[in-house]
Amino acid sequence: MRRLTAAVAAALLVVSAAACSSEREGPDNTADTAKGFAADALIGVALPSKTSENWVLAGDLFTNGLTEAGFQSDVQYAGASTTVADQQAQITAMITKGAKVIVIGATDAAQLSTQVAQAKQSGAVVIAYDRLITNTPDVDYYIAFDNFEVGRLQGQALLDGMKAKKATGPWTIELFSGSPDDNNSGVFFNGAMDVLKPAIASGDVVVGSGQTEVKQTATQGWKAENAQSRMDSLLNSTYAGGKTLDGVLSPNDTLARAIITSVKSAGKPLPIVTGQDSEVESVKSIMAGEQYSTINKDTRKLVAETITMVKALQTGGTPTVNDTKSYDNGVKVVPAYLLPPVIVTKANAAEAYANDPKLAPLTK
Repeated sequence: MRRLTAAVAAALLVVSAAACSSEREGPDNTADTAKGFAADALIGVALPSKTSENWVLAGDLFTNGLTEAGFQSDVQYAGASTTVADQQAQITAMITKGAKVIVIGATDAAQLSTQVAQAKQSGAVVIAYDRLITNTPDVDYYIAFDNFEVGRLQGQALLDGMKAKKATGPWTIELFSGSPDDNNSGVFFNGAMDVLKPAIASGDVVVGSGQTEVKQTATQGWKAENAQSRMDSLLNSTYAGGKTLDGVLSPNDTLARAIITSVKSAGKPLPIVTGQDSEVESVKSIMAGEQYSTINKDTRKLVAETITMVKALQTGGTPTVNDTKSYDNGVKVVPAYLLPPVIVTKANAAEAYANDPKLAPLTK
C-alpha cells in the first residue's frame, strides 16, 4: 500500500541517507541544489507515448512554459512501441546534452533506474512527473495529482452512480485497471478498492466475473482496443444469460469510452462507468448521460507547478513539497508535491470546468 506510517517513512529516509556518499547528494539522497545553475540551462522532459489528450497537452505546455521562463527545453515523447527503449535513449541523450533537470513521465516505471542513475551522476536533478519511478534511490522529487485519492474518488463515484440509478443492491460490477508497467495503475486500483472492498465484503457489491486482482483487470498499454476486447469477453461469458451489469470501474476516459462502445455493441443497457482525465469526448459523453464520471486533473496546473520546481532549483533553492511519507518507490520515500483531484459528473461539470476554455462550452 502507498501509505506508510511516519515512523516507517522516517526510518527509510535514514537508511537512504546512510547509503549516500556523493558530495552532490543531500541527506535524503536528493541532489544538493544549493549552487543552482544557469538561467538559460537545458531542461529535459521525457514523456510517454501520446496515449491521452493530457500527455499531448503536457508536451506543448512544457515547451512553451520552459521557454517563457528563459530555459532551453528538450521535450520528447516515447514512440508508440510498448517497450521502454525509446525513452531510455531519449533520457541518455538529454544527459549528454547537459540537461540540468530531467522531468520524466515514465513509460515503464521500473525500467529507468540505469538512466536515472546516469542523470544523477551527471549532476542533473530528476523529477518524476505524474508517474512515480520505482526501484531507484536516484529520483529526487515526485509531482502528481494525489493518485490514491483519484482511485478513491472513482470508487465512490461508482457506488454513488449505481445507488442513484437503483436504490438498493446488490449491484454487479466489473473492474478494469491500467497498464501494468505504469506504477499509477496499481495506485488508482488500490485507492478504488479502499472504497469498494467493504461493499464487496458485505455482499452489497458483487464482481460478476470474480476478477478482483489488479493483474486480472490490467489493460496493457492503456490501449482502448485491449479494454474493449476484455469487455467483449466479459459480456459474452458472464453476462450472456441476461445478467445485469450495474457498473464498471474504469481507470481513465479512453478505456471508459471503449467499455461503453463494447456494451452498446452488445445491445445491453449502459452501466455506470467511471473515468479520469477530462477528455473532450468523455465530457461530451457525460453531458449526454452515458459515461457517469471523470476526474479533473488540470494538466495546466501540474505543468506549471513542475516549472515552479525547476525555477527553485535554478536559483539554488529547494522545491516545495507537501508529502514526505506516502510515496515509497521500493528503495526510498520520494519527496512529493501532490495536487488535489476533482470528481466530475454531469451535476457539477459546469462548475468544475468554468475556467477551462476548452471544456466549459461543452457543459452549457
